[in-house]
Amino acid sequence: MVDQGRQITEAVSIPVIGDGDNGYGNAMNVKRTVKGFIQAGFAGIIIEDQVSPKACGHTRGRKVVSTEEAVMRIKAAVDARRESGSDIVIVARTDSRQAVSLEESLRRSRAFADVGADVLFIDALASREEMKALCDISPLLPKMANMLEGGGKTPILNPIELEQLGFKIVSYPLSLIGVSIRAMEDALAAIKSGRVPPPGSLPSFDEIKDTLGFNNYYEEEKRYSINPVQPSDQSGTEYSPQTTTVYSTEPTTQVTPEQNQRTDNLDEPVVEVVTPYVYDNYSSDDSRSHQSGILSRTLRLKITGRDGLEKLDVRIPAGFLEGMARVIPGLGGINIMQMLEDASAAGGPESGKILLDLNDAIGDRIQVLVE
Repeated sequence: MVDQGRQITEAVSIPVIGDGDNGYGNAMNVKRTVKGFIQAGFAGIIIEDQVSPKACGHTRGRKVVSTEEAVMRIKAAVDARRESGSDIVIVARTDSRQAVSLEESLRRSRAFADVGADVLFIDALASREEMKALCDISPLLPKMANMLEGGGKTPILNPIELEQLGFKIVSYPLSLIGVSIRAMEDALAAIKSGRVPPPGSLPSFDEIKDTLGFNNYYEEEKRYSINPVQPSDQSGTEYSPQTTTVYSTEPTTQVTPEQNQRTDNLDEPVVEVVTPYVYDNYSSDDSRSHQSGILSRTLRLKITGRDGLEKLDVRIPAGFLEGMARVIPGLGGINIMQMLEDASAAGGPESGKILLDLNDAIGDRIQVLVE
């Protein structure tokens, strides 16, 4: 009930009353139920006095708990509301009209009002006179009526007639499910006989999409749409459609023809990433020129899954790999820059040299090569 109720309350903007049955246990369970309904966004909850397992209020063989226990359930519900700082409406229902007597159901309703119930509800009242007797109890409290369509214990009245008797809330519990069942039966009968349901008996696909919220989704989606960035050369001329597509983590990406050349025979596409800040953060003095030269060396990062499928194959400047090492678990704690420095001190890293080749904790193979 809590899970389904949350989906319903999130889908509509009108108040939703949830049927809490008998609270699913004793008074402590009632408190837990009420707090769960509050968290799910219900505006109201119905708590009744049947024993477990409960039954439909208009069927035979129903039993109710004692008056004292029934009152404690409603008191627990009211306490749970207060403890939660909520304004959820407590609808106190009794099934004692059919299980015991009309007098007992009226007596219980008065007791429910005394402990703080917001709405009184006696199910399966058998006449207009009995319905009027309920409405005369605690006149300031709203009363709820249950119109079980198709043959329940209570006379079926329209909303205007119920308002004249004194009711403020009415439930027609079978109307929607009843017409749905009949419509599905008619549709299935048509299909079984080789026909299809007539167009007038069902909404159009556009109407279905509108009801389900597709159109609202499409409108909202436009707020976050982006235009593809067209890479350009240094002269500002856009590349032709035949130019290799470039993907980058930077807002602006420039790729030279030399960087587009491949230094291997792999058939798989390799993503090129160029980060201009690598070149901008260093001056032209000798010490920093050396460091800049190392940082600008292109490294190739390959990650192959343990299933043999390629997960990543990118070429990036060494300076950028330092940042990527923070988000790739398998590179955590490994100083790629120091490895590159050591290779440089030994005479300069050769193209194709493998700086790193390891398997991470989940079995993926991580390789870093010098281009």
